[in-house]
Amino acid sequence: MAAKWIELVTGSLEQKKQYKQAKARLDALPEPYLTVANAFNRYFMYYGGVTEGETMVQMFSDLADLWERAAIDGTPVSEIVGEDPIEFAESFAQAYGGKRWIDKERGRLNEAVNKAKGLES
Repeated sequence: MAAKWIELVTGSLEQKKQYKQAKARLDALPEPYLTVANAFNRYFMYYGGVTEGETMVQMFSDLADLWERAAIDGTPVSEIVGEDPIEFAESFAQAYGGKRWIDKERGRLNEAVNKAKGLES
């Protein structure tokens, strides 16, 4: 019963476990992949803004897959991210769609403006 209440407040405990597993996989990478993977992980936390736990877990699991494969194959970081790491990161994150935090804020903004318009009448 306590687990259900905790999940209601904090979100899925299983998804948190899956995220921690993906993060552990990133932390186990050799350099220079470790530094780059952790930088992308941090960037996605700010930029991604994904609100659906399942989508977020999939994105971070795929990120771990990408960098693990690059490390195994010895693929240079520059071959993966190209000339513009920001473009790479944002394209990667956008591939995961779903609702984002900004979508909620857009809805709130529209609601507030519509409410204010109604008060003008």
